[in-house]
Amino acid sequence: MKILMVCLGNICRSPMADGLMRKKVKDHNLDTYVDSAGTANYHAGGAPDTRMTQTAKRKGVDISELKARQFVVSDFDTFDLIYVMDQSNYNNVIRLSRNESDRNKVQLILELLPNQDEIEVPDPYYGGQDGFEHVYDLLDKCTDIILNNLRHE
Repeated sequence: MKILMVCLGNICRSPMADGLMRKKVKDHNLDTYVDSAGTANYHAGGAPDTRMTQTAKRKGVDISELKARQFVVSDFDTFDLIYVMDQSNYNNVIRLSRNESDRNKVQLILELLPNQDEIEVPDPYYGGQDGFEHVYDLLDKCTDIILNNLRHE
């Protein structure tokens, strides 16, 4: 199984989802590859946002080695599941899809949570520390669900 997490710049939300999922996959010894990308190339080659890296570290997740990259059409060939953080990024990824098979791989990650009012993981970039903590909590719950699904396949 290969899973891709996608946000806008690949420095806050998707690296956190990537790091959480990588840790859970490793902890459960699953044969799953996880990566992340952004729909924009603003930060390509750069490290995750320092505030997100510090939030992750406090929670026992190391994302410091991740490097931002832009989503490319060939990601549809590489990955089985593509989780996007918000509607704008969903639209950008779908716009690059070539067929129904590509589109069927793409899902808003918060759609995994039952009884969830929010459908978008809020971008914490312009906010305070509470925003980074909230994003961590949301993505921790989502990656638990993904892990559970992987373990029962």
